[in-house]
Amino acid sequence: MIGDEGDAEASTGLGGRARWRARAAEIEAQGLRRRLRAQVPVDATRALIAGEDRVYDVFSSNDYLGLAAHPEVEAAMASGGAGAARLIAGNRRGHDALEAQLSEWLGRPATLFGSGYLANLAVFTALYGEGDMIASDAYNHASIIDGLRLSRCARRVVTHGASELPDEATAVVVEGLYSMDGDVPPFDRLQSALRGRTLVVDEAHALGCLGPEGRGVAAGEGVTPDIVVGTLGKAFGAAGAFVVGPPEVREILISSARPFIYTTALPEGVALAASVGVRLATAERRERLAANTARLRAGLQDLGIDALGVAHIVPIVTGARTMALAGELLEAGFLVGAVRYPTVARGSERLRITLSAEHSNEQIDRLLTAVSSACTKTDDVAFDTSARRDV
Repeated sequence: MIGDEGDAEASTGLGGRARWRARAAEIEAQGLRRRLRAQVPVDATRALIAGEDRVYDVFSSNDYLGLAAHPEVEAAMASGGAGAARLIAGNRRGHDALEAQLSEWLGRPATLFGSGYLANLAVFTALYGEGDMIASDAYNHASIIDGLRLSRCARRVVTHGASELPDEATAVVVEGLYSMDGDVPPFDRLQSALRGRTLVVDEAHALGCLGPEGRGVAAGEGVTPDIVVGTLGKAFGAAGAFVVGPPEVREILISSARPFIYTTALPEGVALAASVGVRLATAERRERLAANTARLRAGLQDLGIDALGVAHIVPIVTGARTMALAGELLEAGFLVGAVRYPTVARGSERLRITLSAEHSNEQIDRLLTAVSSACTKTDDVAFDTSARRDV
């Protein structure tokens, strides 16, 4: 009988629910269990943890320009759901207006998706297939990896930051700013190596923050990728994502991309909020973000800590002591991301500090003091900037 757990598992060996329990126990035993912690924002850079009275400084958010808590963004968010996929009955004027705004800003047609994950699945399953071979940087995001796995194209993982490409590659995919390492691709060498191959760049962590008018790292290097993937839930303070490319790319995505066709549209309020966020992503905010980044990186260098990367994502490789360090920082009043396996390779666990344009100099200086104190309290911390992720 369905639901008779004992009989089913006895007849099939280790049944589904027994396997799930064993897997959950294994995750717990390996120290890899992850827990949700509800946060209650106080402002752009501070939050309460639900059930506590203490206010924490947040250095773990992707709200790089501090727009998620902006009153205009919050006001625009107030509306109901779409109720259907866009091709059925869910397309709203707010969706069309946001796509037009993004298209004008980035110079080519933009197509909205529910998330960056869905956008990358759509790109690789709808635009590539049998006969293609895609060279993918070893540090690319999980959504790129999964999109490649679901497509029917061949794929080759290339060394992080390499510009030497397999002869048989027909396309290359990289991130504009790598989310766990904070570094950027060698676009000058990569462009020279393309020789007719298409280039896909996921600019999720760079759009709005870096490059001319915030158009990303590739644009800052004078490179126009064939496809750009961007998100609306980081610098722009809302949610969702988009794909930018030639007009025919939009036609293919709307007509054949399963992550576009078979899902309910973003609520119109989210699109309206994202539109406000794009408008508020000003040069002045980017300048403040850059100044905050420079202040933190210089302070870490003064402490003898060599952080990875070059921009507002500031990873510090701390290995096995990462969780202990993050705990010390939490006790000191700071929410800092602790990244461990399987997101990064064993031995390259890290603190991932992220900056906002809204952080104050005082907040940054207090974080530096807390990092220094945490390192003193936590034994055997090795700031190993040579530890890298598994391919």
